[in-house]
Amino acid sequence: MRRLPAEWEPQSATLLTWPHAASDWSDILQEADAAYTEIVATILRFQPVILVCFDQSHRQQIQRRLNAKGVDLTHASLVISKTNDTWVRDYGPITILHNDQSLLLDFHFNAWGGKFAAELDDACNQNLATQGLFAGLPMQSSSLTLEGGAIECDGQGTLMMVERTLLDPARNPGRSKQAIEEQLRHSLGARRFLWLEQGGLSGDDTDGHIDTLARFCTPDRICYQQCLDPNDPDFPALQAMEAELRNLRQPDGAPYELIPLPHPGPIHDPQSGRRLPASYANFLLLNDAVLLPIYKVAADSLAMQQLACCFPDRKVVGIDCRTLIRQNGSLHCATMQLPAAVALTAPE
Repeated sequence: MRRLPAEWEPQSATLLTWPHAASDWSDILQEADAAYTEIVATILRFQPVILVCFDQSHRQQIQRRLNAKGVDLTHASLVISKTNDTWVRDYGPITILHNDQSLLLDFHFNAWGGKFAAELDDACNQNLATQGLFAGLPMQSSSLTLEGGAIECDGQGTLMMVERTLLDPARNPGRSKQAIEEQLRHSLGARRFLWLEQGGLSGDDTDGHIDTLARFCTPDRICYQQCLDPNDPDFPALQAMEAELRNLRQPDGAPYELIPLPHPGPIHDPQSGRRLPASYANFLLLNDAVLLPIYKVAADSLAMQQLACCFPDRKVVGIDCRTLIRQNGSLHCATMQLPAAVALTAPE
């Protein structure tokens, strides 16, 4: 029997890919380095971190930078694998429990339907496994194109997803919804599917990743990105999504408890002026904390309060994500949790 653990279950580490000069971060690499330094330092207060570095030179640069900032690297592992981009949520390993044993799943990744180069990202999991990072745990490959940010799970067999993401013909050509559900049953042990047709953010290039829109907080509670400004371009789609969420039902037929997160309002790239897909739903769960992306706007404080209601037993820590969002992602997009059952071995 297979089960996909919920993100609030105990974790062994958080996986990140550090930005590098051969990626889209090259124009703002200094700002990206600073942002990742803050993120890594904060995560290390709560649990171990694995950092994927582009090459040995990059690894040494990161190590020097973190040492210079006084970051204790005792519980950090710096590993090497060439990557196209940093969004490891979407190409990193998805860990399930198979008969109570950990199994790493390596789904196909094609950069959100072939929008960008992805051959290095798609090979990253196998590279890390070959280096012995996962202490010999089995890794199973799948031909299904699936990004980690495209699925939300409650740890009890329910998946929540946006239809246009998984049913995208540029991702999974020729596969029907029924065929994809069958694949998810087989690979993830899913038993229920909550498909959303609505929801989306201006500037998003993932075609509606659920991790920017609505998230399970417990098996019976969902928090979601709300918009109350009828003049905002996001208003119609988010209002329609909210109506869909109200119609969702738990296995026993009861509605979900819904907790709205405020809308940060329009946030634009300081250079191009492009609207960016800022969301408070892209938070990151750690063992004793939840990291909330903040954007230095008025809504940040209310978002902190609402998230504290969602996770009363965790410390809520705000992380400035104005730099991350310039590449269309935020905290959850930039990370992948490894459940507590995953033993890790730092490669030499």
